[in-house]
Amino acid sequence: MAVSTASERVGKLLEREQERFEDSHPRSREIHDAAAADLLSGVPMNWMTRWPGRFPIYVHTARGSEVTDVDGNTYVDLCLGDTGAMCGHAPAPTVAAIAAQAERGITTMLPSEDAGAVGELMAERFGLRNWQFTVSATDANRFLVRLCRQVSGRPKILVHNHCYHGSVDETVVTIGSDGRPAPRYGNVGPPVDPAETTRVVEINDIEALERELAHEDVACVLVEPALTNIGIVLPDPGYHDELRRITRETGTILIIDETHTLSCGPGGYTGAYGLEPDAITMGKPIAGGIPTGAYGLSDELADRVLGSTFWDAADVGGVGGTLAGNALQLAAVRATLGEVLTAEAYERMIGLGGRYEAGVNDAIERHGLDWSAVRLGCRVEYMFSPEPPRNGAEADAVIGGPLDELMHLYMLNEGILFTPFHMMALISPATTAEQVDAHSEAFDRIAAELIPGS
Repeated sequence: MAVSTASERVGKLLEREQERFEDSHPRSREIHDAAAADLLSGVPMNWMTRWPGRFPIYVHTARGSEVTDVDGNTYVDLCLGDTGAMCGHAPAPTVAAIAAQAERGITTMLPSEDAGAVGELMAERFGLRNWQFTVSATDANRFLVRLCRQVSGRPKILVHNHCYHGSVDETVVTIGSDGRPAPRYGNVGPPVDPAETTRVVEINDIEALERELAHEDVACVLVEPALTNIGIVLPDPGYHDELRRITRETGTILIIDETHTLSCGPGGYTGAYGLEPDAITMGKPIAGGIPTGAYGLSDELADRVLGSTFWDAADVGGVGGTLAGNALQLAAVRATLGEVLTAEAYERMIGLGGRYEAGVNDAIERHGLDWSAVRLGCRVEYMFSPEPPRNGAEADAVIGGPLDELMHLYMLNEGILFTPFHMMALISPATTAEQVDAHSEAFDRIAAELIPGS
């Protein structure tokens, strides 16, 4: 049954859940009302207004796989800071490393003792050498795009439609109604028409990829190996082989953004599926929550970058940042990759991801929902369509609306926290089978209400 058409039922359930939410969060409402006097919209960042409910919950503590709010409500955290806390909240090895380094100093503009060891860890994990560290994945993508334009002499980049690479100007773009690149809905004050900087294709559209790269004005292709911020959209079998072939034939640098696809295993999607990019970017989870990003280069690309570096102006060239690569970051990365996000941890996380997916699929089949589930390692999404979307446009058509709002709010009221943007769950090393099953039980209950008599 197509639940999206049962708007009256969804509306009544949503009204009930709104009342339930407000009744159980009086302190969050009080803090939010007071904060509105000094914070824009009452929150530190405006996207925090997208949480379900008429105001966001305010957090008191976050430990392991749980978050407790100021009203004393505890949640199974399947959001995990939208990947920033993929290793769980406050993992002991990372906390110990952060505390020890904080005693010795946080930032100096000089490399710390951990620097070489962290570079070796990154090379072992991700198959490339020549690493640099930033304050965020956005920075890693932004800096690498500039470096690719510098070494190639080409002005444009290419991305997938409905991609997510942080707040990089060139990537907040979509395919317009006329087929040309256009600002994506919500793009705030784009500095130039995106058609000047960017070419856009749908993931899995090899013909479009060949057509757009044939112009040979694209410095780099910057892609998530699977879309993750418009729901999970997986590549077709063979798509990445063709992407690598075409970029090589057209002399285009290939960058894989692993920020969200680190869910696939210790080496991300690249390691799990044997990709051969020229560069990799990432951020969020590798330092256990300390703001961090990184990019690694192949030896060939590193030689080109070094050969075009302005050594006497390296601090003002648009690549860098005073806090990038600071001692606290590197201590956190060393502990997190070395002791928390281990191969053993991934094996367990991915196993629980399969358990979560099975629980969702069981309820979908039993209740006759026209929904589907997609898994990417220890990351799982359910979509309001009978078949998983194959590209960004298809995914965009089934995300959002009252049903999405209801599912987020219902799960929050049941003590389960999702990222506010879509129905995506992420499993951490601290997540338990019991917590996964708690979601399956809650999912089964709301499915029964959406499909009466199922």
